[in-house]
Amino acid sequence: MPANKVKLEICGSSYVIATTDTEEYVVSLAEKLDKDMTQMLAGTPTASITTAAVITALGYLDELKKSTVGADNMRAQIKDYLEDAAKAKLAAEESRREVERLRREITYMKENR
Repeated sequence: MPANKVKLEICGSSYVIATTDTEEYVVSLAEKLDKDMTQMLAGTPTASITTAAVITALGYLDELKKSTVGADNMRAQIKDYLEDAAKAKLAAEESRREVERLRREITYMKENR
Protein backbone atom coordinates (compact mmCIF):
# COMPACT_ATOMS: atom_id res chain seq x y z
CA MET A 1 0.00 0.00 0.00
CA PRO A 2 1.51 3.37 -0.96
CA ALA A 3 2.19 5.93 1.73
CA ASN A 4 -0.19 8.86 2.07
CA LYS A 5 1.07 12.27 3.10
CA VAL A 6 -1.14 13.69 5.80
CA LYS A 7 -0.99 17.22 7.20
CA LEU A 8 -1.65 17.44 10.93
CA GLU A 9 -1.93 20.31 13.39
CA ILE A 10 -0.99 19.68 17.01
CA CYS A 11 -0.84 22.49 19.57
CA GLY A 12 -0.52 25.11 16.87
CA SER A 13 2.31 23.39 14.96
CA SER A 14 1.85 21.78 11.55
CA TYR A 15 3.32 18.43 10.65
CA VAL A 16 3.27 16.42 7.42
CA ILE A 17 3.74 12.71 7.85
CA ALA A 18 3.85 9.78 5.45
CA THR A 19 1.70 6.85 6.48
CA THR A 20 0.02 3.77 5.05
CA ASP A 21 -2.94 4.34 7.37
CA THR A 22 -5.99 6.25 6.18
CA GLU A 23 -5.98 10.01 6.48
CA GLU A 24 -9.10 9.89 8.66
CA TYR A 25 -7.43 7.53 11.11
CA VAL A 26 -4.22 9.57 11.40
CA VAL A 27 -6.16 12.83 11.73
CA SER A 28 -8.24 11.28 14.53
CA LEU A 29 -5.03 10.33 16.36
CA ALA A 30 -3.66 13.84 15.92
CA GLU A 31 -6.93 15.35 17.18
CA LYS A 32 -6.76 13.20 20.32
CA LEU A 33 -3.11 14.11 20.87
CA ASP A 34 -3.87 17.80 20.36
CA LYS A 35 -6.81 17.63 22.79
CA ASP A 36 -4.79 15.77 25.44
CA MET A 37 -1.76 18.05 25.15
CA THR A 38 -3.94 21.18 25.17
CA GLN A 39 -5.73 19.91 28.27
CA MET A 40 -2.38 19.20 29.96
CA LEU A 41 -1.09 22.67 29.05
CA ALA A 42 -4.28 24.30 30.36
CA GLY A 43 -3.82 22.50 33.68
CA THR A 44 -0.16 23.43 33.94
CA PRO A 45 0.34 26.84 32.30
CA THR A 46 4.10 26.85 32.96
CA ALA A 47 4.64 23.59 31.03
CA SER A 48 6.24 23.73 27.61
CA ILE A 49 4.96 21.98 24.49
CA THR A 50 7.79 19.48 24.90
CA THR A 51 6.81 18.78 28.50
CA ALA A 52 3.18 18.35 27.45
CA ALA A 53 4.25 15.95 24.69
CA VAL A 54 6.42 13.89 27.07
CA ILE A 55 3.77 13.72 29.81
CA THR A 56 1.09 12.83 27.25
CA ALA A 57 3.34 10.17 25.70
CA LEU A 58 3.97 8.66 29.16
CA GLY A 59 0.22 8.52 29.72
CA TYR A 60 -0.28 6.75 26.38
CA LEU A 61 2.55 4.29 27.13
CA ASP A 62 1.03 3.54 30.54
CA GLU A 63 -2.33 2.89 28.89
CA LEU A 64 -0.71 0.70 26.23
CA LYS A 65 1.24 -1.36 28.75
CA LYS A 66 -1.82 -1.92 30.95
CA SER A 67 -3.89 -2.85 27.89
CA THR A 68 -1.21 -5.26 26.70
CA VAL A 69 -1.01 -6.93 30.11
CA GLY A 70 -4.81 -7.16 30.18
CA ALA A 71 -4.89 -8.68 26.69
CA ASP A 72 -2.16 -11.18 27.63
CA ASN A 73 -4.15 -12.18 30.71
CA MET A 74 -7.31 -12.63 28.62
CA ARG A 75 -5.41 -14.77 26.10
CA ALA A 76 -4.10 -16.95 28.93
CA GLN A 77 -7.61 -17.30 30.39
CA ILE A 78 -9.05 -18.20 27.00
CA LYS A 79 -6.31 -20.79 26.52
CA ASP A 80 -7.14 -22.28 29.94
CA TYR A 81 -10.86 -22.29 29.12
CA LEU A 82 -10.20 -24.03 25.80
CA GLU A 83 -8.06 -26.66 27.53
CA ASP A 84 -10.77 -27.18 30.16
CA ALA A 85 -13.42 -27.45 27.45
CA ALA A 86 -11.34 -30.03 25.56
CA LYS A 87 -10.88 -32.06 28.75
CA ALA A 88 -14.61 -31.84 29.51
CA LYS A 89 -15.45 -32.93 25.97
CA LEU A 90 -13.12 -35.90 26.29
CA ALA A 91 -14.60 -36.84 29.68
CA ALA A 92 -18.13 -36.55 28.26
CA GLU A 93 -17.20 -38.80 25.34
CA GLU A 94 -15.66 -41.36 27.70
CA SER A 95 -18.81 -41.22 29.85
CA ARG A 96 -21.01 -41.69 26.80
CA ARG A 97 -18.98 -44.75 25.77
CA GLU A 98 -19.21 -46.16 29.30
CA VAL A 99 -23.00 -45.64 29.37
CA GLU A 100 -23.28 -47.40 26.01
CA ARG A 101 -21.10 -50.28 27.23
CA LEU A 102 -23.23 -50.63 30.38
CA ARG A 103 -26.43 -50.61 28.29
CA ARG A 104 -25.06 -53.41 26.13
CA GLU A 105 -24.09 -55.32 29.27
CA ILE A 106 -27.59 -54.89 30.75
CA THR A 107 -29.18 -56.01 27.49
CA TYR A 108 -26.90 -59.06 27.38
CA MET A 109 -27.72 -59.92 31.01
CA LYS A 110 -31.47 -59.59 30.38
CA GLU A 111 -31.27 -61.81 27.34
CA ASN A 112 -29.24 -64.49 29.13
CA ARG A 113 -31.26 -64.91 32.32
